[in-house]
Amino acid sequence: MSTESPARVAVRKTYKLFIGGAFPRSESGRSYQVHSASGAFLANAALGSRKDARDAVKAARAAVGKWSGATAYNRGQILYRVAEVLEGRHEQFVSEVKAAEGVSRKEATAQVDAAIDRWVWYAGWSDKIAQIHGGANPVAGPYFNLSAPEPTGVVAVVAPADSSLLGLVSVIAPAIVTGNTVVVLAATDRPLPAVSLTEVLATSDLPGGVVNVLTGKVAEMAPWLAAHMDVNAIDLTGVTDNTLATELEIAAAENLKRVIRPGSPDWTADPGVSRMLALLEIKTVWHPKGV
Repeated sequence: MSTESPARVAVRKTYKLFIGGAFPRSESGRSYQVHSASGAFLANAALGSRKDARDAVKAARAAVGKWSGATAYNRGQILYRVAEVLEGRHEQFVSEVKAAEGVSRKEATAQVDAAIDRWVWYAGWSDKIAQIHGGANPVAGPYFNLSAPEPTGVVAVVAPADSSLLGLVSVIAPAIVTGNTVVVLAATDRPLPAVSLTEVLATSDLPGGVVNVLTGKVAEMAPWLAAHMDVNAIDLTGVTDNTLATELEIAAAENLKRVIRPGSPDWTADPGVSRMLALLEIKTVWHPKGV
């Protein structure tokens, strides 16, 4: 009689969406297979629908008041907390980036390190961006004239496919650090680092709805976000189809959304402040100086 223990069956993870701080399945009930860069099966991910996109926008809009009303210092603390939790799951993300992008372990490690550092970098800007993008204006009269940046609101983001973690962080962090909320379409072929990032965000004191992540086909969901009247800006960085990009820009013009056009920046370079500034409005207040 054999005394060997039966082979253990690994627990297969079911990857879901991230909407309003929760992890729902797609309302469509659909899923799709995710493969590594070498073609090996990795997991099944939720195939989001236009209904999921609308739900995500609703959650993002509901979170705007609390998040934009938080102090800049508090938002910085939360972004720094994201970096802390991400650091604790460093090895998991190295494995996922390595599988998704087909890079060496050394390259994957460098990308994860850079992604963590980028959260810290943007966290530091939370209470400083107003100092370089606002201030007192000289006017011809006995008035104080003050300009201050404010978040534009709900931002839809098409995540870059060429950098599944560092690029993803580089489009999410500058949007939320200044008080915006986001709906992110993860890279279709490389969604797992994005989904794992949602688990980090869910345990980092980030209020539900500030970041919402959808997985699935960009061409299926992006048009609904571009045309949505409750979306204030759209970042098309991850759109690689020129025809689709043009259609999305036209749809975004319906309610004068701010648009960040498609591109392939060097994600390892100093990000600067341009992405933060692109998603800010300026409010100017006049006040009499008195006698």
